[in-house]
Amino acid sequence: MTTRTGPRAEFASAAESFATLVRRIPDGRWDDPGLGDWDVRSLVGHASRSLITVSTYLRRAAQREDVTSAADYYAWVHEYSANAGAAAIVERGRQAGRDLGEDPVATIDALVPRVLAEVDEVDDPLIEVIGGLGMRLSSYLPTRTFELAVHGMDIAGAVGIDFAPPDDVLAEAAALAARIGVRLGRGPGLLLALTGRRDLPPGFSVV
Repeated sequence: MTTRTGPRAEFASAAESFATLVRRIPDGRWDDPGLGDWDVRSLVGHASRSLITVSTYLRRAAQREDVTSAADYYAWVHEYSANAGAAAIVERGRQAGRDLGEDPVATIDALVPRVLAEVDEVDDPLIEVIGGLGMRLSSYLPTRTFELAVHGMDIAGAVGIDFAPPDDVLAEAAALAARIGVRLGRGPGLLLALTGRRDLPPGFSVV
């Protein structure tokens, strides 16, 4: 069993806090508006894919390392998503929501320890991720930590829960957001905004 340090520890922290958040979603709120075209169930389902894809990709070995960092992964996904079409992304989230079944809380409670156990059983394999890209597990996990952190706060906002990811998760997610911004050529404006020297433009995003 591999010791949980660095990306593994942060991913585990994000996954466990996500499960705790899902348990707090009030009954009767699952059909409420979530994010964009997703209701709360679809948003939770989309976030759960950050766990499901890890499990799936661990079974798909890659022959070469195409992407060497989480920031590079997001730079590639930025272009990939633009070409994939928003409708397909929305539908995947809706299907993931349906896949949560009649008891979404129980589904997430079973999913989190299973995926963490699968991660604990391996070292740092080359896995095949979206688009057939080869990537080290240690580079991929921070992208899942980021997704769980951001969408966890989306879920909390949608249902009116006071929630913040653990500090280690927030630190990793915020640092990755900055690295993505630099990778996309938006680093100067981001740094100036973080130091109170300039406001970000409306709609600014690194994803």
